[in-house]
Amino acid sequence: MSSVMFPLAYHPLQLAAAVVLTTCVAWLAYYHLTPQLKFIWYCFFRPIGEHDSLQKTRLDKFYQGQADVYDTTRRGLLRGRKTMLNLSAGHLRQLRAQCPEKRLVWVDIGGGTGHNIELMDEFFPISDFDAVYLIDLCEPLLQVARKRFAKRGWTNVTILCQDASDFCLPEWIEASDAKGSVGFVTLSYSLSMIPSYYTLLDRIDHVLDPQHGLLGVVDFYTSGKQSSLHEKAIGGESKECGWLSRWFWQIWFDFDNVSLGPARRSYLEYRFGTIKSYNGRNRFVLPFIVRIPYYIWLGRPRSADVSRNLHAFEVEGGNTVGNCSPANSLGVIKETETVPPLELGETYIHDDDNERAGEVVINVTPPLSSFHYHINKPWRLPYYQHPIHKEFRTFIYSFTWEDPVVDMKHLKLSVADSMFVITSAGDNALHYAIASSPRRIHCVDMNPCQGHLFELKLACIQSLSYEDFFSLFGLGHHPNFRHLLDTKIAPHLSSSAYQFWRINSEAFSSSFYLHGYSGWALRLAKFVFRLAGVTEDVERICNCDTLEEQVDIWETKLRPVLLNSVVVTLLKNPVFCWNALGVPLNQRRMLLNEGTMYEYVRDTLDPLLSTYLLKNDNYFYHMALLGHYSLSSCPTFLTRSGFEKLKANNGQELETFRLHTDSIFNVLRGLPKWSLTRAIIMDHLDWFSPGSKDVDNEVSEFARVVSPGGMVFWRSAGRMPWYNEVFERRGFKVVPLGVRKGPEEALDRVNMYASFWKAVKM
Repeated sequence: MSSVMFPLAYHPLQLAAAVVLTTCVAWLAYYHLTPQLKFIWYCFFRPIGEHDSLQKTRLDKFYQGQADVYDTTRRGLLRGRKTMLNLSAGHLRQLRAQCPEKRLVWVDIGGGTGHNIELMDEFFPISDFDAVYLIDLCEPLLQVARKRFAKRGWTNVTILCQDASDFCLPEWIEASDAKGSVGFVTLSYSLSMIPSYYTLLDRIDHVLDPQHGLLGVVDFYTSGKQSSLHEKAIGGESKECGWLSRWFWQIWFDFDNVSLGPARRSYLEYRFGTIKSYNGRNRFVLPFIVRIPYYIWLGRPRSADVSRNLHAFEVEGGNTVGNCSPANSLGVIKETETVPPLELGETYIHDDDNERAGEVVINVTPPLSSFHYHINKPWRLPYYQHPIHKEFRTFIYSFTWEDPVVDMKHLKLSVADSMFVITSAGDNALHYAIASSPRRIHCVDMNPCQGHLFELKLACIQSLSYEDFFSLFGLGHHPNFRHLLDTKIAPHLSSSAYQFWRINSEAFSSSFYLHGYSGWALRLAKFVFRLAGVTEDVERICNCDTLEEQVDIWETKLRPVLLNSVVVTLLKNPVFCWNALGVPLNQRRMLLNEGTMYEYVRDTLDPLLSTYLLKNDNYFYHMALLGHYSLSSCPTFLTRSGFEKLKANNGQELETFRLHTDSIFNVLRGLPKWSLTRAIIMDHLDWFSPGSKDVDNEVSEFARVVSPGGMVFWRSAGRMPWYNEVFERRGFKVVPLGVRKGPEEALDRVNMYASFWKAVKM
């Protein structure tokens, strides 16, 4: 056999090189694997053990040999710490702005090596705290923290080796009472390790500032398969654990005296008012198999003054506006009477037979809901998560497909008007606020994800610059959305909305408008254009300077593509109509009863391209074709002037909005007689089958709630919708504002509906 393949002798230099290489590999392997080997040994083969009765003894024994590698080995395991601190920093800045002269003290309980404090310096400078205290019972970990802080040179950080349940700060020794002296407390993967957690949380509640205090927690958890009403009220989406996950992780962590049972978190959420609640899964090991549940939670003392943030409650008779706890009335309310969402201290004028019978003062008792512990304006009214909400996995509409300019010609809005609109993407509601500043705009949608989207827009207007805002909702993407969400936007979001956007943050990584069910229609259009080779023509038609040039491109290039038999057949498909276009079966049936799908598409598109320039006069189709808006072709709220009006005076204009997550009928039942002057219900009634009792009930409520002379507007896929006569039976005068007669004239810049109607309350 050849000696080339198996040499019989080595040159001394070869041997030396081999020895050096082997030594280097062994050293590198030892250097990089030692932390992991230590972690595996102490966590899996040498647990704390039950024979040590003292908590401190067990902790010292467990961490003695691995304290120096603790941070290295926990980076992937203890997820959410950075997010919790970043979120806390954003909320702290808001609380600090309310009371800048207040002394700010931070207590990090179970902070161990001081990693949290060092990390927090990236989001909220440690030098801005008057004092920082790290409390832990494990001396080996605290030794690491002392070296860390000495290196950073922080003089306002103090390390205390104490039992968390009865911790005592040095500054309390001379104080008569420690109550309310701490502004910020954190528990990072420590609550599950503290046996006397009742005592600890009671103590935190005692020392935390009752008005401006903030508590942040991140930890592992398990929970039942069904959420309680309280959990549904505080935005506990995705909290449920399957039976295998629930029992496996509780038993596994119990070997090391770490308790993942639901009792700790339940008491935390009972003792404090929830601001944010996020439930995630740690997938750092075998991501498709090993998924450890963890949560991030921010809260405030229940003593915090939240009266200005309370808007809704239940009353006798089954009214579920806001889905909160029953109110305590100081006056007498009839069983059948409904009461509007009120703020604490507001009065409701009881109206009896069109005569003022006197005032009824409502004393509202806050329910256990996250919405009432906002630190900023809460536009979103509280709601319990209902099983039907889970059917809406995301928003249907990422943009509003109605022309608000035409609406404004007929609405005749004033600052005294109170409006009722369907939320959709919120674009038109923002247009009405910019154009006329009505007193109140009730935005209603059963799909909570539509509320999450509109709430995000309101929060972004409140917290971001115009450039960032336009990047998000004009261009449809922003490279730093996750960072903006945690640091600036989150303090203005409800817990449910934050959880939704935390999970769906990638929506702004490419094109936001290609997400949601409506995004499928835009994706299909892009695919068809690429397949037909007209992508460049789509770009050209959106940048034409004259109608003549635009019509030429439409008739020669794009019309043959969009009105061919294959596309028209797809548009007739009921599954595609609903999932991509949001067109329900009854509405589809309505338009097909009056003509073919080809005629409908032709009558929609032909007059548009000869009437409106996409470049600067029709942002609807500009966005639909390109997947984004431009500065010259966008909704009013995306213009700089519109944005600045909404943002002026600390967002005072935004206070007009109230976002309801419920059916139209339920929300109407919660509004008092004659409390609305304008209502725009889009094409909502097209969704019902002819003769539906639900339509009759809904119109009856409109007849009760809309004041004399008030108006209800709607659009329809049919030229003569069957439900017009229902309004007439209920005391409205129905007037057509536009009925499509063919391809000659567009009703508005969308022209998707066959008719537009107004009903005046007589």
